[in-house]
Amino acid sequence: MPAKCPSFIRRRTSGLAIAAAVMTMTTTLPAAAQAPTPIKVSYQIAYWALPIYVATEKNWWAEAGLKPEFVVYPAGAQQIAGAASRSWDVGGTGSPPAVLGSQRYNIVTIGLTNDESATNALVARPDKIAAIRANPAQEVKGKQILLSPNSTGEYATVACLQKWGLKRNDVNVVPLAPAQLVSAYTGGNGLLAGTWAPNTYTLGDQVGAETICSGKDAGALVLGALIARKEFAQQNPEAVTRFLAVYLRAVNFQKNNPAEFMSSLRKFFEANGIKLKDAHLNAEMARPIFPLAEQLQMLSRANGASVADAAFEALSGYLKSVGTISEVPDPKGFITDEYLKLLDGNPTLKAFANRTQ
Repeated sequence: MPAKCPSFIRRRTSGLAIAAAVMTMTTTLPAAAQAPTPIKVSYQIAYWALPIYVATEKNWWAEAGLKPEFVVYPAGAQQIAGAASRSWDVGGTGSPPAVLGSQRYNIVTIGLTNDESATNALVARPDKIAAIRANPAQEVKGKQILLSPNSTGEYATVACLQKWGLKRNDVNVVPLAPAQLVSAYTGGNGLLAGTWAPNTYTLGDQVGAETICSGKDAGALVLGALIARKEFAQQNPEAVTRFLAVYLRAVNFQKNNPAEFMSSLRKFFEANGIKLKDAHLNAEMARPIFPLAEQLQMLSRANGASVADAAFEALSGYLKSVGTISEVPDPKGFITDEYLKLLDGNPTLKAFANRTQ
């Protein structure tokens, strides 16, 4: 069962063609008396879920004519499995769940949450840092690395190993769930741990672990995904477009109000049992996030494969290499900018999404 977020209050036809939706979508936000549209929004407790929190605190869902029900999951595997029972309609997730969800549960990626490349990383114990930096291939080969399978942390780790001239089978991988990984590493197990924020911050605070290589260092672009169940999106394009408008308005707010951004991030994490130092909050805030214009640019195929296509195809190659999927899926089969284009083509919703307050 999905977990309940303590900071949120949970609320509980035939397909429409996207082209038809462009013609029929209202060009105004709903009147106050109009009943809001129910929508189930799924996410995990992570940095990229902050826009959902901000929008809820500021009541922007109601402004956009939506009545959200929030469904919170501990990890991507449980989240994408929830699509089979229609437990959610839209949401955010990591890139591996987005790829696996497209293959197993007909989930489509409709936008991007953030660039996680710098916050997915290999960390090392402080007494090993100098030696590893001096000769990583020699120091790391054959040694124990703690990893969470099918994760962006493992993806970044594989990229770092390749940067050092090593393959995954050149090291002794110990597969662990994220919480168990943190516990094992702080308990003295493993030379390295491949994980993501805030786990990296926890390991730094508890044992002095430092990032020795991140996905960004190794050239692995790690993008989080805004997702929808394909059936729901096709049947409810206006609701999906309004969800994007709310999320992207919160993104704009975060980019233009850094002091309140930090305060909201602190409250969001603390409401869910995560306490971070100011340095860690600043590191989270440094993640690239993408307003509407940047979303459209990153998903555009006007000149061939999009930035998102390339990033997800590379990640899919990793998933194939570790046996999680049998073939690398064509990104055009599960990544779409149709709903972003619907948003961009609706002057009222576009103005709403582009507001900075």
